Amino acid sequence: MNPNSDNYGKSPSQVAWKRLKRNKIAMTGLVFICLCCIISVIGPLVLPDGSPDANEQILELATQPPGFKIEMLKVCKSPPPEKKIPLVRLINGEENRYKYIPITGYSFKNDKIVFTIFPGDFNTKGQIDSLPLASVLFSVSSTEPITQPNSSTTRFIDYRGILNYSNIAALQKQIAAQNIITRTYWLGTDPFGRDMFSRLLLGTRISMAVGFISVFISLIVGIFLGAISGFYGGKTDSFIQWLINVVWSIPTLLLVIAISFALGRGFWQVFVAVGLTMWVDVARMVRGQILGLRETEYVQAARALGFKNARIIFQHILPNTIGPVIVISAANFSTAILLEAGLSFLGVGVQPPAPSWGVMLYEHYGYIVLNAAYLAILPGMAIMLMVLAFNLLGNGLRDALLGK
Repeated sequence: MNPNSDNYGKSPSQVAWKRLKRNKIAMTGLVFICLCCIISVIGPLVLPDGSPDANEQILELATQPPGFKIEMLKVCKSPPPEKKIPLVRLINGEENRYKYIPITGYSFKNDKIVFTIFPGDFNTKGQIDSLPLASVLFSVSSTEPITQPNSSTTRFIDYRGILNYSNIAALQKQIAAQNIITRTYWLGTDPFGRDMFSRLLLGTRISMAVGFISVFISLIVGIFLGAISGFYGGKTDSFIQWLINVVWSIPTLLLVIAISFALGRGFWQVFVAVGLTMWVDVARMVRGQILGLRETEYVQAARALGFKNARIIFQHILPNTIGPVIVISAANFSTAILLEAGLSFLGVGVQPPAPSWGVMLYEHYGYIVLNAAYLAILPGMAIMLMVLAFNLLGNGLRDALLGK
């Protein structure tokens, strides 16, 4: 390397990273992927709907358009849901301690709040209902608290059986300040009244998970078989090549469906099924790389020193194939996301109510010809953007590693 070069004294990885940073399109894809990873990890803690699978259903709000705003009455559940530790909340979410009732207006009448429930259809009149003030603010053992006649004080028994006294005027003021809120559904709601924004962002968790786990499985199988095939040659190479050709000849989606049926429908089964179909590309690439490296001088020197074949493969040859492996892994990420979405759309992948983009497409594709086309367009756009980001990053990595 020229001592006057900007890359003098830098490792190949540092040089590749410098080239990648100059590729603005690839860096845009990388930033988008990083944002999706962050959302995947901390989603239940920051999303408007932090319940398990973002599955809080308010049927009165079914298929409301993006940007829809509604006034809500927060009512304490009785008994209150069990409090989860932060790690459990991060993984599974947490049931909301409040029940949300969409309303169009409210008023106070003694120790009760009277409200009009949002009807869903603007052409109908909302139902009028009422709740005791105490049951809105506290978890009570009964729906009707005991109120002293002609008194400004209400008494009620909480879910633990303890008798409590509260001032009615204070309860009214607290409800007006804390329990009447305005909620905005930025991307509208689905036919079950669930927040599309929360479900769409939480869907990144499934897509990123299927990408990481499936690519990890494909790398383990593909690198192992490709390394053995390329290094040993002979009958071993012929057998592995025959196996690769057999798997290669089967349509990928049909093979994934067959493995999914064999393993059973579910969350983890689809990861394994997708991973077991993508190892072929990795194995072929690794085999080709090793065929060109096994006769190099440093490999011959390692053999002359008496090193075992396993050490030569994993410590001397495979590290020199890391560049092509990274590039093909980025491509396999997008393939895995598409396969998972396809399986979920066909009903043999991730099962409802998990917020998989493929499941959301399956549930809403009929709305494309109706007045709620966004229900199908949004998850479709999410899949497109995620796949595009990984393809852009893969192209950028290829150019950076090849010195373009």
